[in-house]
Amino acid sequence: MFGIGMPELILILALALIVLGPKRLPEIARALGKGLAEFRRTTDELKEELRQVEHEIEESSSQVDNEPAIAKKTESPPSPTPTASPAAQESEKKPS
Repeated sequence: MFGIGMPELILILALALIVLGPKRLPEIARALGKGLAEFRRTTDELKEELRQVEHEIEESSSQVDNEPAIAKKTESPPSPTPTASPAAQESEKKPS
């Protein structure tokens, strides 16, 4: 846990007890615990929303892959329009 061992943790708690006093230390610890619990709940909700969005994106992309008509329209390049050769155009211009 953050690289803090038992001796460091005891030193931090002893300093907090000296600075805050024995009456305020439990109140602060309780408030800190509630704050951490609320933070955890919020992050869990955010993770769940992100999973739902990811699932919806995967579903929509699989639906597009399953529709071959749409895939064929986007994949095939437009066919060029046939143009008459210059010799054919000249024969059309000359009266017979």
